[in-house]
Order: sequence, then C-alpha cells, then structure tokens
Amino acid sequence: MVGPMVAGLLVFYVYPLIASVYFSFTSFDLFTAPAFTGFTNYIFLFTKDPLVGSAALNTLFFVLILTPIKILTALGVAGLLVRVKRASGFWRTVFYLPALVPPVASVVAFVFLFNPGSGPVNVVLRFFGIDGPLWFNDPNLAKPSLVILGIWVMGDIMIILLAGMLDVPRELYEATAIDGASGWQQVWYITLPTMRPVIGFAAVTGVIAALQYFTEAAVASSVASGRASIGEGPGATMGYPLGSLLTYTEWLYIRGFGNYQLGYASALAVVLFLVAGTVLMFAMRRVRAFTPEETS
Repeated sequence: MVGPMVAGLLVFYVYPLIASVYFSFTSFDLFTAPAFTGFTNYIFLFTKDPLVGSAALNTLFFVLILTPIKILTALGVAGLLVRVKRASGFWRTVFYLPALVPPVASVVAFVFLFNPGSGPVNVVLRFFGIDGPLWFNDPNLAKPSLVILGIWVMGDIMIILLAGMLDVPRELYEATAIDGASGWQQVWYITLPTMRPVIGFAAVTGVIAALQYFTEAAVASSVASGRASIGEGPGATMGYPLGSLLTYTEWLYIRGFGNYQLGYASALAVVLFLVAGTVLMFAMRRVRAFTPEETS
C-alpha cells in the first residue's frame, strides 16, 4: 500500500538530492558528460563568486523580516476575528481570499498599485501633497514593498492561527478572568503557550518559504524594470533594481539555466539544503523560547 508513495519519494526527492550532491563536484553544462572537479565549485562559491553574498543577504532579509512580520500580522488578525460576533464568516473570507490569488498575479497587481508614476498609491499621496517614493524601482524600498505584499497574502497562516485560537479552552479564560487577569495577561499566559505548536509550525513553514523565495522577487523585478526576460535570456531582469531583489534561489537559477553551469548550481543547492536544515533544526529547538512557559 505504501509502495507508490515510497517510489515517488525515491524518484522525485531522494534521487534528485543524491544527483545534486554528485553534480556539485563536477563541471556539467547539461550538454556534455560531467567532469569531476573536486571541491572547485565550493571554493569558487565561498571565495570568488561576486554576487552570492548579496543574494544570501537579500534572502536573509526575507527570513528575518518578512517571516516574523507576516506571522505577527496574521496572529493579530486572527485575534480580532476571534472576537468578531457578527458576520465573522464574511470577514474571515475577506482576509483569507488574498492567499488564493496566484503569486504572479498578486505581484503584478502590487507593482501596478505602487507604480511611481501612475500607480493609485502615489496618486492618492500626491492628492495630499506628498511625493510618493519609487517603491519597486528604489533599491532601498524594493524589499520592504515585497514585505507589504507578504502581509497582504498572510491569509494561509492566519487561518491556521485562527483555528489554534478557537481551540483554546474557554474555561481557562473564564478562570483567569475570575482571578482578575487582564486581557493582555490572558493572551500572554494562556493563548500563546497553548498555541505554541501552531506558532512553531507557522514559523518553520515561514522560514522554509523565505529560504526558497523566488517567484515574487523575480516577477517584481521583471515588471518593475519594464522588460520581460523572454528573448533576453533567463534571469535578464532578476535582481532589479541594482541587485536589491536578487535572492539566493534566483542566483542559483541564473547560474544553472542562464549560464548552464549545472555543476555550480548544484553546489549552490547543496549549500542551501545544509543551511536550511541547520536553521530549521535550530528553529524547532528554539520554538519554546518564542512564547512564555506555562505556569502551574
């Protein structure tokens, strides 16, 4: 009964992982047989690659900034929805719907909304006498603009946190209310400790998604630059403006499918796998530190 699942894991997960490790020690361009080169790819990655450092820092920004902000926003919205008495189903649907929008469509819409010349956001700002920024065309604001997009599509995390909040026993709130606990104390000593596994799940999945951040950054760069990559080679617009949106997975894609350096791209993938595994192990160990310990 489990044979098909095991076969799928071996073919689509285990084999590609082993193959990536093997190719990372070779020079491979997809058209000729791979030639073993030892640790050359890894040495180049850590000592000579001119953009891997900035790509890693951009990815780290999304891990450390986007993920916590997205979880905190989803947690706040879930807390508000728990207290809604009338039309609760309507408001839950409203906040969840953006998560159903395809990533490409949502990024294109946001780049249009934040267009520095004709976008509705800057038009409204000019109406109040404020000169709007360049948003996705400004290297300093491109990543924060994607953070705003991430907040808008936090419905998938919000619905999970909402389910966790609704699962907290009401008797605990009633007992602490009788003892004189304030609303904040109830949240700090009841809601958060009870929801620790749910918050941990949201944090771990958020870190995984941020480490693999690709589609939103690539589409935002392409649309904001006004140039499509088609006909210009893979990755022609990735990182616009000035490399501020170049993530680690984008650089991996450019090396592998833009420059046909499959061996070096495999080395990048192996390093990402090791870093992701280490970060996630640490995160799962430290999840308990994100919320206060339960008190007896």
